[in-house]
Amino acid sequence: MKRNRLLAAATGALLASAAFVPAVGAALPASAAPAPAAPTSATPAAPTLTNLAHLDFLLDDVPLLGGVVGHSTYNQSGEPTARAPWVYANRNADGSFTRVGGGPITDAAKGWYAQGSFDADDISRAAVVYLRDWKQNGTASSRASAYELLRELAYLQVDSGPNAGNVVLWQQHDGTLNPSAIPAEQPDPSDSAESFWLARTVWALGEGYAGFRDADPAFASFLQQRMSLALRSLERQSLAKYGTTDQANGVTVPGWLIVNSASPTAEAVLGLSAYSAAAPRDAQARTDLQRYAQGIAGLSSGGVGQWPFGALLPEANSPTFWHAWGAMQPAALTAAATQLHDAGLQKAASTDLAQFTAQLLATGGPDNGWTPTPADQTQIAYGVDSRVEGLVAASDATHAAGLATLAGAQAAWYFGANPAGTAVYDPATGVCVDGINSDRSVNRNCGAESTIHTELSMLALDAHPAIKRLALSLTHTSATDGLQVVEAEKGALTGSASVVTPPSAWTGSANWSGGAYVAAANGATVTMTLPAGHPDVRILPIADLGPDGTATSGSGTTSWTARAGHRTVPLGSTQNVRPGAQGIAPTTVFLLPQTLPATAPATATTVTATVHGTARLDAVLVQPVVSHLGLTGTGRLDVYVNGTSATVPQHLNATGPVVATRYDGAGRQVGAPIPLNGNGTVTVVPGGFTTVMGR
Repeated sequence: MKRNRLLAAATGALLASAAFVPAVGAALPASAAPAPAAPTSATPAAPTLTNLAHLDFLLDDVPLLGGVVGHSTYNQSGEPTARAPWVYANRNADGSFTRVGGGPITDAAKGWYAQGSFDADDISRAAVVYLRDWKQNGTASSRASAYELLRELAYLQVDSGPNAGNVVLWQQHDGTLNPSAIPAEQPDPSDSAESFWLARTVWALGEGYAGFRDADPAFASFLQQRMSLALRSLERQSLAKYGTTDQANGVTVPGWLIVNSASPTAEAVLGLSAYSAAAPRDAQARTDLQRYAQGIAGLSSGGVGQWPFGALLPEANSPTFWHAWGAMQPAALTAAATQLHDAGLQKAASTDLAQFTAQLLATGGPDNGWTPTPADQTQIAYGVDSRVEGLVAASDATHAAGLATLAGAQAAWYFGANPAGTAVYDPATGVCVDGINSDRSVNRNCGAESTIHTELSMLALDAHPAIKRLALSLTHTSATDGLQVVEAEKGALTGSASVVTPPSAWTGSANWSGGAYVAAANGATVTMTLPAGHPDVRILPIADLGPDGTATSGSGTTSWTARAGHRTVPLGSTQNVRPGAQGIAPTTVFLLPQTLPATAPATATTVTATVHGTARLDAVLVQPVVSHLGLTGTGRLDVYVNGTSATVPQHLNATGPVVATRYDGAGRQVGAPIPLNGNGTVTVVPGGFTTVMGR
C-alpha cells in the first residue's frame, strides 16, 4: 500500500487496490491457531512460526537490463538476473494464489501493468526478512535470496547524475523500469526526489551491509558504496534542513524528516542503526542517524489522558492524525537509542509503547487510522508488526517486562485475537491475509507487504519463546473497553445550532467524525447520550480549533456538564479556537481532542456542551478511567490501562488462581506480582497498566 493510498484510507473507505479488496474465503487450517498451554517454566517449546514458503512463492527472476543510463548493480555482466517479489497475490477458490502486479494491465502483449510487477518498497523489506532469517536461523537459502534481492534493489537506485542515490519505485516483469506509474506516486518520476522507497532502501542496505560484512566482504563493500550514495542524496534533501522547524496548525514540528513523515524516516533509522553498529567508523552515518532519530522523537505527542496518549505521530503536517501503517517509530527509536546511548530517544519509544499502545489495544487493536477518532478500523499486518517489533525491541533494550507482555497480546492478533475472531496466519504454509476490514470480514489475498511484515513478526516471536508461548495461548478477544465516540450531530440541539455536512469527511489532515459537525452560536447547547454501561470516564471533546479566516470563525469557550441521575456534574471547559499558524498543515481545520479535567461518573447518561461565542463541535471521545483488554484461549490475559495521573483501584471479576502485575508508564514492573484466587482488587499506577494472567 503506497502513501497516496494511505490518505484515502483515512477517510474510512475501503481501498480498491488488490491489498484491500475484501475476498472472504474459508477459514485458515487449524494449524494456523495452535493452542499450547499457558506459558510456564515447564511449558515445552512452542512450534517454529517462521515459514518463508509463501514469500518464496512470490519471488521471481528479473532481467537486469544492460545499457540503462544510471542503473547498474553488483556483478551485472556475470549475473544478468536478480530476484524480486510480485507485489500482490490473489487467492483463488481452491486456496492457491495468483501473483499479480499493481494496477490494470496496460500492454497485454508485454504483460505490463499500470504500475508494475515489482516495487522497491517490497524488494527492500523482503531483503530484510531474508537477512534476519539468515542471521537468526543460519538458513542458506535466505542468504541467497537476500543477495539477489539486494542486487535487484541496487539496480533500481540511480547511480549517477543529479538524482544519484534516489530510487525508481516500479519495475515490469521483463526488467523495464517504470518511473512514472499510473496513478502517479509522489515524487513523480519516482526517482526525482527522496521518498518512502529511498528510506526503505537505506533500511535494506544497512541490514545488508551488517549481514554480509564478514560473510562476503566484496559484496558488503558494494552495499556500503550504495549506502553512501543513498545518504549523500538524503543529505542534499531532508538532512540539509536539519535544525529547522515548521508550524502545523500552531504546533511546532521538525522540518527535516524524509518527505515530512516519521514513517519512512523510521525505516531509514532502522537501516542506519544496523549499519552504524557494523561500521562504527562512519561518523557521517552516525550523525545522520542521530539527526533523523531526533526528528522522529520530535513528533511525540500528548501524554497521560491527553490525545494521542504519548504516541509518536507519523506526519509532520497533521498533528491530529495517527496511522498504524508504517508506524515503525518505536522500534526505530529503540534501535537508535541503543547505538547512540540516548536515554531520551528510548523514553519517547517506551512512552508510545507502554501508554499509547496499551490504550490502542484496549480500544480494539491497531486500527489503520485515528483521525483523531478511530475512523479507519481496517487492520493489517504492517500495523500489527510495527507494534510487535517495537514492543519486543524495547523490552529487550530496557528489560521492561510489561512491554513483553503487551507484545504477546498484540502478536495474538495473528492467531485469532483480532476483530474477525479467526486465525490470519498459517505457520504450516506461511500464508497470511491482506487485512481485516472494518466490517470484520477478512481479505484472504496474501501479497508481498502483508507476507513480509507477518514473517518479520514471526521471526521476532521465534527469537522470544516466552512471548511466543503467550501469543499462541491467546486466540480470542473477550473484552475491549477503550475509547468510544459520541457524535455531536446526533445530539439534542437548542438555540442557534445546526448540523453541517461538509462535501468530504476528510479535511486534508483529519476526519470530521461521522462526516458532519454542529455549528453552534452563543448560548446554544448540544446534549449527547453516553454509551450504555460505561464505567467512570474522561471526556475529550473535539472541536475545530483552527479559525478559517471568516466572520464565523470559532471564538470563546464551551462549558461541559454531565447528567448523573438528578445531579449535574461540572466537567470543565474547552477552547473554541486555538490561535496558531496553519503553516505546512493542508487545512485550517484543527480537530484536536481536549481533555476535560473532571471525570464523568458511571451513573452519567448524557453530557451537555454550552457554547460561549461560536464553535464547530464534531464529537466527544469517551475514555474509561481504566480501559480493559481481555484475551482468552488456553491461557488468559487481562490488561487494565490507567488513563489518568492518579492511582486507581480496579476490581477483578476473576475465577480461579490469577497473578496481577503492575507496570508503570514505561512498562517497568512496580512491586511484586500479586497472587489472587478469584475476585479481588488491584491498583493501576498513574499512566501505567496492570496485567492479570491465569488459565
